[in-house]
Parts: sequence; structure tokens; C-alpha cells
Amino acid sequence: MIKTAVVLVGGEATRLKPLSEGTPKALVEVGGKPLLYWIVTWLKKHGIEHLVLAVADKRKYLEEFMQQNNNFGLKIDYSENPQDSGTAGAFKLAIDKFVKGDHFLAMNGDELTNFDLTKMMDHHLLLKPKVTMALAPFHCRFSVVNMRYDSKIVGFDYGPKLSNIPISIGIYIFNRDVVDEIPGKGSIEDLMFSKLARDGHMHGHMLANNEEWATVNTVKELKEAEERLKSWKFDS
Repeated sequence: MIKTAVVLVGGEATRLKPLSEGTPKALVEVGGKPLLYWIVTWLKKHGIEHLVLAVADKRKYLEEFMQQNNNFGLKIDYSENPQDSGTAGAFKLAIDKFVKGDHFLAMNGDELTNFDLTKMMDHHLLLKPKVTMALAPFHCRFSVVNMRYDSKIVGFDYGPKLSNIPISIGIYIFNRDVVDEIPGKGSIEDLMFSKLARDGHMHGHMLANNEEWATVNTVKELKEAEERLKSWKFDS
């Protein structure tokens, strides 16, 4: 079983101002509770027992929040990383210091989802790639034009889900073998994932039709996430 999760919570959240003034992005409230609350609740539901929070300069606020909630009954470690470390550096530092298992979850701390993480874990442990990446259909925010071969426009699709175009949702499961390949700085997506994919060491786990995902980078996205949370019933 996979029991450890590394969550990046060191983002500055400049696009969430003024909601993020003086507080870490992970503590910005979504649906009346901090973003981190929903993430931890979801992880714990799927058997995570050890949480590693990769933090930057607002560690004390995150520690206070976790302590006020008795660490949600989890083992907690904090990995401090420089602001310029990027996703790769933050993951690498946290993993090198605090992660011992052969397989573990790694995710960005601004993602909310209700997908069945246990199924993704089972998928990963069965196939054992270096990385399994959670995927969702691309949700187009523009009008998709339906045009005939003779250039005549015959209709429009507004905001469709393009199921044939999967996108990463910032949630991964790593095999221990990948740790030495993580760069010490920069974007893990650009610097590591592209190479792993070329070499055949990555698998994707697609969200089911009844599963959803929301990222929280702007005030507009926060409002959209609040609407989705209403139907997810994380607390039930």
C-alpha cells in the first residue's frame, strides 16, 4: 500500500490576491475551509498516513493550522525549500529528507478532486512504472466551431470536455527508482517527465466520467471549485 504523500504548498498565490494576503495559498478558504483541509481529507480517505508538506516562507501558518487540527491524525513532516527551487527542487528535497517507501504520492497543493485515488494506486502498483500521472479530459473554455469540409459553419459547442485530449492534473505516484532523475531545480514537468515519457517509463490514469478535478490559481477558479465541492461530500 502507498502511505506517504508529498504536497507542494510553497506557492506565493499572487493571482489569488487579496484573498492570499498574509497567508499561504494552501490556507486560502474554498467553500468555507482552507484548500489544504480538502486535500488532506481526500488523502486520508484513501489511506495516506504520512504527509510531507514542502513549504517556503510561511511555514508557521501551516504548522499552526495542522496543529489546531491535531495533524488530522497523520504523521507530518515539513520540508523547507527556496522560492526559486521550482517543482523539481521542492519535490527532490522533500523526498530525499523524508520519504522512505518504494512508492509514494506527489502532488501540487492547489488541486482539488474527488477521483478514486485508491484505484490509481492499484493501477500504479500493478504496472510499476517510474511515474503514474493522473489525467482528466481537457475542458475547453472557448466555443468549439463545427465546420464542414466546404468551410460552412454548422454549429458550436460551448465549453465542451474534449475526452480525446487528456491533460495532467498535477497529481502523480512515483516509484523510488525515479528519485535520482529528479533535477535539483526547475520544472519537473519540463525537465523530467518529457524524458521519462520518451523512454517509456510513464503511465496515465484517466479520471472516470463521474470524477472531477479543479485547480485553484485565480479567484474565478476558486469560485468554480466551490461549486464542485458542494457535490463531492468530502465530509460524509
